[in-house]
Amino acid sequence: MNVPKHIAIILDGNGRWAKKRMMPRQYGHAKGAEVVEQICEDAYNLGVEYLTVYAFSTENWNRPDNEVKVLMQIFSDYMVNKLIKVGQKNMVIRFIGERSRLGKDMNDKIDELESSTKNNTGLNFTVALNYGSRDEMVRGMRKMAQDVKDGIVEPQAITEELFGSYLDTAMLPDPDLLIRTSGEQRLSNYLLWQLAYTEFYFTDVMWPDFNKVELEKAIAWYSDRDRRYGKVK
Repeated sequence: MNVPKHIAIILDGNGRWAKKRMMPRQYGHAKGAEVVEQICEDAYNLGVEYLTVYAFSTENWNRPDNEVKVLMQIFSDYMVNKLIKVGQKNMVIRFIGERSRLGKDMNDKIDELESSTKNNTGLNFTVALNYGSRDEMVRGMRKMAQDVKDGIVEPQAITEELFGSYLDTAMLPDPDLLIRTSGEQRLSNYLLWQLAYTEFYFTDVMWPDFNKVELEKAIAWYSDRDRRYGKVK
């Protein structure tokens, strides 16, 4: 079976999953965080090298304050727990997105996780936190514009590769497969540049119900695709 090197996932359906069970939305988010942990292990055991998940978008700040607060607490707790487990899992953990709004405590935990796992050799796990692809490109182009102004970059030297080097994902290969759960079929401002040649797999399964069997279905679907295009990063 042709296993994708890099899988990107939009984790969707936590709130609806909880609502169907007459539980608060935060219950669904907490369950969804547990699923991420297991899917990381399953993906690596299946041969996936890179896994990137969409945890919190720049637009998610528009959710009710109490839900945002719960989500941030879940992320904070998750990072603490992750610090305990990284030695066992041997994962490389990275974060992409705009960090200034996350606060010092969250940023300190992010820095510690990235620093403590950078030399690991297992799954490359990336969390998109306060991430929006348009925001990412605007931030990147501000940096490039400054470099052009400072004479570091010549306008005629700008290529796709150079453009990509200014993005949050400069250290990652482009995704081979995108999975979105819960039946929605849109990108929601996720990795718009990076998904140019990616295969899209949509499933009605809510994220808290996503498991190894569902991941294997997605990989089998990808394996059956006839991927013919001119360029692979």
